Amino acid sequence: MKTPNNERFIKNLQNAVRRERFSQRLYETLAAHEKNPSRKNVLLKLAESEHTHGQQWIDRLTELGEQIPPETETLFQKLWRWALIQSGTDNALKRIESAENDDTTFYEDLARLAPSEADRTALTAAQHDEESHSRVTRKGSEAVPAALDPQGTLDRMMKMEHWHKRGGGWIGGAIYGANDGLGSVFGIVSGVAGATAGGPAVLVAGLAGMLASALSMGSGAYLATKAEREINQAEIARERQELLHKPEEEREELSLFYQLKGVPEDEAEQLAARLIAQPEEALKTLASEELGLSEQTFPNPWSSALSATLSTAFGAFIPIIPFFFTTGVKAIIISFTISTLAHLLIGMAKTVVTGLSPWRSGLEMMAIGLGEALITYGIGLLFQPLLGG
Repeated sequence: MKTPNNERFIKNLQNAVRRERFSQRLYETLAAHEKNPSRKNVLLKLAESEHTHGQQWIDRLTELGEQIPPETETLFQKLWRWALIQSGTDNALKRIESAENDDTTFYEDLARLAPSEADRTALTAAQHDEESHSRVTRKGSEAVPAALDPQGTLDRMMKMEHWHKRGGGWIGGAIYGANDGLGSVFGIVSGVAGATAGGPAVLVAGLAGMLASALSMGSGAYLATKAEREINQAEIARERQELLHKPEEEREELSLFYQLKGVPEDEAEQLAARLIAQPEEALKTLASEELGLSEQTFPNPWSSALSATLSTAFGAFIPIIPFFFTTGVKAIIISFTISTLAHLLIGMAKTVVTGLSPWRSGLEMMAIGLGEALITYGIGLLFQPLLGG
């Protein structure tokens, strides 16, 4: 006879299988996108560890005669993994670190429900593994101590820009663009709907607002990204000149950087000398270490502009959809409904970048959007008499 605790243990053990499978697939996908062999190897080892845990819980469920969760993934899991990969490796690792911390707590709680000492021991071991994974993902490219692997340190520093993508990437900009377009045009539509009782003017105002918002966001993104790129390029050009005219000072600078990272002085000197002998690689390292820059991670102004324009237009288009097919109170109600739902979904999607709770973020954005719409609708009602409404 099953006790409530045993039933909870079985249910959570089945959940553990699903969590380990998802983590395994995520590490494997990151490894497939990783160019650096050392980091690729670390990610594959983490994936193998997650597979081992998952198989361990499958074996235990089999012993207990309980159902094994199917291998299939939900659509949400596939989309979530795709979004994490698209948001950039660095951002994905931050989200994984958070998930590993959650898994540590999950296994700690599950161990309390364990029906046997063997189960508790296995779950405690898994908990320690998740803590280790969290430390590895937090350190990112520093998985191997520098002092123990000077050549690996050199490789990691020379190729650091591949590992440290800008948080959020283009998908972060697209999410924020959609949110901006939705919020601004939802307010316009609500205000005009209040003033005209949902008349044809709402469609005209909404389309004008959509076009203005999209072009404004796109041009703003282009100019801001172009200015940032030009400033960064100027900084790297100055660093190139210093490397050309003051190589000894730059070599000493590099050596100090390595020593600050824990590399012994003699090895740091060797690494610095080796890099200075390769001016372009030395420039990459100096730009990355001293300025936090890399030419390969500079944002593209045109892609930023296109992403901002299209995502803003997409978000802005949502509130005006009903007014293509109907008018009046019916159109207003439908617009409020789909726009409020869109705020919820975009708020949840934003957590790909922020790492916050999807429901909390979504409900917060939904409340803000709905409040904005009610205020502008109320203002619109005040102008209704002036328009003959």
